[in-house]
Amino acid sequence: MADLNALVDQLSALTVLEAADLSKLLEEKWGVSAAAAVAAPAAGGAGGAAAPAAEEQTEFDVILTGDGGKKINVIKEVRAITSLGLTEAKTLVESAPKAIKEGVSKDEAAKIKAQLEAAGATVEVK
Repeated sequence: MADLNALVDQLSALTVLEAADLSKLLEEKWGVSAAAAVAAPAAGGAGGAAAPAAEEQTEFDVILTGDGGKKINVIKEVRAITSLGLTEAKTLVESAPKAIKEGVSKDEAAKIKAQLEAAGATVEVK
């Protein structure tokens, strides 16, 4: 049997693209689909989640999806928005997609999105 701790370390070192390729290879080898396994529980919970979704959302998450090739400008904006140090902001930008701010108002989310997009980043508000 494989050393599970070593396997976890190896999987943790994978890039997002390598992890996606691994997922495809396992789906082909085992004849399963990861999407089907994830969709089944979501479908069961969708009925209960539909009622709250009808209410207007009041809290939003600002997600950095990429630096747009202007990493330094984006890091500067992330530092200004979050008050993080240089190393923490750089790590956050490099690990995109990552939440910059969570649970903020619609106006604040729009303001943050505009700031980051002006710096060259790609941003998503959820």
